[in-house]
Amino acid sequence: MLLALTCAPAALAQVSDADRATARSLAVEGQEALDRKDFSAALDRFRRADAIIHAPTLLLGVARAQVGLGAWIAAQESYSRIVREGAPEKSPEQFFEAIAAAQRELDALAPRIPQVLISVRGPETAAVTIDGEPVPRAALGVKRPVDPGDHTVRAEAAGFAPVEAKVTLAEGASETVALELKPLAPPPPAPPRPVAPAPDAGPGAASGGSTRTVLGIAALGLGGVGLAAGAVGGVLAIGKHRDLSDRCPADRCDPSLQGDVDSYHAMGTLSTIGFAVGAAGVGVGTFLLLTAPSSPQRAGISITPVIGLGSAGAKGTF
Repeated sequence: MLLALTCAPAALAQVSDADRATARSLAVEGQEALDRKDFSAALDRFRRADAIIHAPTLLLGVARAQVGLGAWIAAQESYSRIVREGAPEKSPEQFFEAIAAAQRELDALAPRIPQVLISVRGPETAAVTIDGEPVPRAALGVKRPVDPGDHTVRAEAAGFAPVEAKVTLAEGASETVALELKPLAPPPPAPPRPVAPAPDAGPGAASGGSTRTVLGIAALGLGGVGLAAGAVGGVLAIGKHRDLSDRCPADRCDPSLQGDVDSYHAMGTLSTIGFAVGAAGVGVGTFLLLTAPSSPQRAGISITPVIGLGSAGAKGTF
């Protein structure tokens, strides 16, 4: 391998002596790490050396370190690259030996690589990953090579509960992982929104109701005065009628009593007018109060007209 680096073809002639020496030193360290099965160190050294001078001998060291680490898929690609790239005709014999070794080791590795078949039931938009690495949808339902060991397969989609499965793949094994995405449970129904209180009728309505109440009370007062006047006039007229009955036999009065007769008729007329006004006032007032808009101040109000001898009015409860 070291001889191959010093006898590189024309394509490697552009590399400086310092770079060539560095690559050689890294290759030695990488081989020593391989011999003691320190595959992480071997992979690091061979990768560095191959980055300085790309050669099949160095890439072969990379592939062997990857096999040791269990990164068989990456190793398969490294072996395939060596075989695919080949080497120019005038390359050192070690290059062709490395290519032949890569082919033999690739053929031996291929049947050892485990495979997994992933099937997903659910929406076509489901995102599937293996160990966090995305899996193309075209790769679902077919066997997919993976490194041996433990793996986590996960599927998720908007509106569905994510689901995952763990699988352990041994050398040369073939496993199937079936995942089913189920819709998320619908959220609980929102609590009923509180019913807003009925809007206040506003100053206009309150003013209208208040005015109606005031007018009703005023009408009741006027009716009470009218009834009282009618009652007083009626009492006086009755008294005057009795007096005239005694002084006017057979309903014939002396002309000197004409003033008393006129007074009797005036009292009767006053009584009639008073009762009429009183009844109208009480009726109108009661109607206005009963039809006024409801308000806390009017709750429980009841009104009853009262007529008595020499008095009249309305009785209410508040």
